[in-house]
Amino acid sequence: MSAPLDASKLEITKTTTPKDLIAKEELVFGKTFTDHILEVEWTKEEGWGAPTIKPYHNFALDPATAVLHYSFELFEGLKAYRDSDGKIRTFRPDKNMARMNRSAKRAALPTFDGEEFMKLVDKFLVLEERFVPTGYGYSLYLRPTLIGTSIGLGVSAPTKALLYLIASPVGPYFSAGFKPVSLEATNYAVRAWPKGVGAYKLGANYVSCIEPQMEAAKRGHSQNLWLFGDEGYITEVGAMNVFFAFKNSDGTKELVTPPLDGMILPGVTRDSALELARSKLSDEWTVNERKLTIHEVKERADKGELVEAFGTGTAAIVSPIDNIEFDGEHIKVPVDAGSSGELALKINNWIQDIQYGKEAFKDWSRVAQ
Repeated sequence: MSAPLDASKLEITKTTTPKDLIAKEELVFGKTFTDHILEVEWTKEEGWGAPTIKPYHNFALDPATAVLHYSFELFEGLKAYRDSDGKIRTFRPDKNMARMNRSAKRAALPTFDGEEFMKLVDKFLVLEERFVPTGYGYSLYLRPTLIGTSIGLGVSAPTKALLYLIASPVGPYFSAGFKPVSLEATNYAVRAWPKGVGAYKLGANYVSCIEPQMEAAKRGHSQNLWLFGDEGYITEVGAMNVFFAFKNSDGTKELVTPPLDGMILPGVTRDSALELARSKLSDEWTVNERKLTIHEVKERADKGELVEAFGTGTAAIVSPIDNIEFDGEHIKVPVDAGSSGELALKINNWIQDIQYGKEAFKDWSRVAQ
């Protein structure tokens, strides 16, 4: 039988040339990396090999390696946080591992035991703890990645693969506090489609979004609001999930996000926002996962019923929205808390308090040891 992933077989080789730490105020997302890389090789014949943590290094790939030709690649994004006691925590990593395995299966790459991989991540974090900065908004971004490494130009499932982890210390997404973004509702290109791969965290889902984003930027917008179909169904915003808050004529309020219909990435922050909102908001709020269109958003904004809108994701946690352009018209989104809506601010703070160990909620915070 193929060997399963086994964290007990970990072999560690420490660097002899440790890097200098970069000042917190100079951290740029994804530009600097820690001293080491975690790697595990897989073959169809043998299964998972012995995991290694070695000094950070380049890869040597044959020009015919499968990942370079047919996009046999997927990744995850999560963060490690330093709490007030100096402990290193990760936020709901079991959700990332489950999603990574779903992506692997869809991409014809090998799956693995998510808890065994997190044991390896814990060891990695203990080794690299000096790179985890202190303070709310600061963290160590973790990028687990799985690539097909078979050599050959035949289009078939890889018989070799590499699972690896690199890490980058990062500062707050909004360095000077919330900065609401302007969106272009985009219907000339689509991010995903029914029965496609929009629900999986594959690199191929991101490259197709860059050109439309560059076009939106020319018109003064930060991101695309991805629409689908002639009906203008809202799916995602940029590389984030999206939420809209409405106030009904009877005074009740509704928080809405599109449903997981196969076109939506099941975001960990999305799921966390939904569960916390259902747990903490008063009875005047209803939290729904349902389809909505850009036309509904515009009509309700015209009536004064649009309260706020925001995106959610690992990098930003919450990203407030203050404007949406659609067919040449601007939908103004209130930001009643100054630079965000009140609900976006609450959700952002609820999640951060759990991430940094200030508040406990279920088993969402894992301490590396």
